[in-house]
Amino acid sequence: MDSENLKTFIAVAQLHSFSLAGEQLHLTQPAVSKRIAALEQQLGQNLFHRVNRRVELTPSGKILFSRAGQIMQAIEDTRRALVDLSGEVRGELRVATSHHIGLHKLPPVLRQFVARYPQVNLRFEFLDSEVAHSRVLKGECELAVVTFAPEPSLQLQHITLWQDPLCFVASPILAANITPSLAALSQQPAILPDLSTYTGRLIQRCFSEHQLPLHITMATNYLETIKMLVSVGLGWSLLPATLLDAQIVALPIPVQLHRELGVICHPKRHLSRAAEAFLNLLQESQFQPRNLN
Repeated sequence: MDSENLKTFIAVAQLHSFSLAGEQLHLTQPAVSKRIAALEQQLGQNLFHRVNRRVELTPSGKILFSRAGQIMQAIEDTRRALVDLSGEVRGELRVATSHHIGLHKLPPVLRQFVARYPQVNLRFEFLDSEVAHSRVLKGECELAVVTFAPEPSLQLQHITLWQDPLCFVASPILAANITPSLAALSQQPAILPDLSTYTGRLIQRCFSEHQLPLHITMATNYLETIKMLVSVGLGWSLLPATLLDAQIVALPIPVQLHRELGVICHPKRHLSRAAEAFLNLLQESQFQPRNLN
């Protein structure tokens, strides 16, 4: 079974469209149709119903789709194992990370990695930590450098690299005119990450434990954007202490919150030499990394 044909099948099944699958894979629609036709001929089964402009899986297509991810993962694992036989650190390495970690934690490690392992094709995806966790679970990337969930998944291996203290922050003007307490903050406009994110859940839990509401006026998952909105006086927020500067000040709230940042990987999947090298560099950059498992 041709892996490119199977990859095209997965895209069509997910997008319910030959044209959208072509856009995603950078193929023409006739090329997509040709690949699907070749796969159907090989299997002797029709894989899609073509009703109006929407494409739906046939019963045979549903069976193949349920196994397609595992087949592609097995092909990738085999390719990786063959590459590793050479003993060289090369090939493709897919890593996911959040925007904040990518901007503030990874540049020194990336410079070292690119200089030391020029034969590795490093492919980075900047994602919310929650999405990155899902990608690792599905085998769509080997490693993710992210914020850990408040209740870490038992399905993943977690390697803590950084403790990230969080501070309640406001603009200097707002800070001078607000009582430094959670009760006072609950009545003020808040600019926060979405409460479904790991950081948002920490904040929500903190206020819920004190039986206080949150008055959220704006939400964005980009911490640098939150910092800018806070700096102009539009509300308070909770941000990493590393973002403190003259534009925003820490509020002396007697509550300590922090995030754990680090690497997640799938314990049942063998890491490539490239992934092991990247992980080693990350750990070398820390004084005392701690493995949660």
